[in-house]
Amino acid sequence: MSLGKIAGRLFAAIIAVILVGSAVFHTEIRQLYNTVRLFDADVIVEHFSHMDDVAPIKTLTSNEQVRTLTPALAQLPETFTYQGEERSLQDWISGSSTTALVVIQDENLVFEDYYLGTQATDKRISWSMAKSFLSALFGIAVSEGKIQDLDAAVTDYVPELKGSGYDGVSIKNVLQMSSGVYFNEDYGDFNSDINRFGRVMALGGSFDDFAASLNQDPKHEQGTFMHYVSIDTHVIGMVLRAATGKTIMEYMQEKLWSKLGTEEDAFYITDTTGEPMVLGGLNMLSRDYARMGMLYRDGGLYNGEQIVPAQWIEDSITPDAPHLVPGKRDTATTNFGYGYQWWLPENPDQEFLAIGIYGQYIFIDRKTNTVIVKNSADRGFMDNGYESKDIAVAAFRAIADNLAKHEQTAQTQ
Repeated sequence: MSLGKIAGRLFAAIIAVILVGSAVFHTEIRQLYNTVRLFDADVIVEHFSHMDDVAPIKTLTSNEQVRTLTPALAQLPETFTYQGEERSLQDWISGSSTTALVVIQDENLVFEDYYLGTQATDKRISWSMAKSFLSALFGIAVSEGKIQDLDAAVTDYVPELKGSGYDGVSIKNVLQMSSGVYFNEDYGDFNSDINRFGRVMALGGSFDDFAASLNQDPKHEQGTFMHYVSIDTHVIGMVLRAATGKTIMEYMQEKLWSKLGTEEDAFYITDTTGEPMVLGGLNMLSRDYARMGMLYRDGGLYNGEQIVPAQWIEDSITPDAPHLVPGKRDTATTNFGYGYQWWLPENPDQEFLAIGIYGQYIFIDRKTNTVIVKNSADRGFMDNGYESKDIAVAAFRAIADNLAKHEQTAQTQ
């Protein structure tokens, strides 16, 4: 066991002792204790479906007009191929600790199941899938003229970031995870920046202040290297607030959430100032994640309204620099390509994804008109250089292709 993990367990034990004897700061201590143990094997599934027990929240209210998903159940393929090896789809579902799998083709709900004791009514944590929702909001603000130049510096909108690693960094580079800011995103390292960020959330503090505490990475100039820095998304949220004059909750409710046709309310977990965790704190039904995927599959158009600009969606999934193009390259820490807070797999064929840590996915395949949502509590997600993402894409492609074949067969009969 690593020193980081030993320190984490020792810290959890100390907090547990304090929790027993404390009443004055019960809420804060409980939140800290749950944050430290958030990903432990015995509680991870429960936490991921009930984050309102872990952190303070703010609610997004659903509209009464729900986008109908017509039940048209279909069989999933029994196997899929990964690196020339045939694998069992069911073994992958169980082996990756899937909690929900929802498959949409056209407007049809062709598969839906829930696992590990979870329910369809659970509101599941997005983790970094939330970044793609924020990108949609940002694109709306751009179309409204609130943000006119993506090459402008984030500090033009957020002067409190002057003197930090974000000083002079362009909005576009931050959107594309190419800010050049140093950040350690190792969830297994107790002292990493991402875990330090989690403790800020639990103990009380400001996400804005945390962003202002980061520095440039002397090894990587902005706009030259794709390095995944979750706080980049929070900085985009800071720009959005400054440009629109509205809170994230207000703008999200007005411009996106009230228009998606969602079934249920959603919620963000927040810091102690009430600022939503835009980099990964959204929670909603799995079917409502699918509705976001359907909106992007359909070019941002739903119910006769262009909710997200079609051009913004195309720009979001079109890498425009060598360090962002899918495939093996020295200027990135992954073989996946990246756009405006959306991922592209290797050899994409009208496919793109929102991805969250521990196995959260919205997979969109335009050529087959398919959207697949997978929620998980996969503690092996980071193993072998995040190979789980490649395996997931292979499984998703097999599901989408199988649906397309059955549709073609049905049309010829």
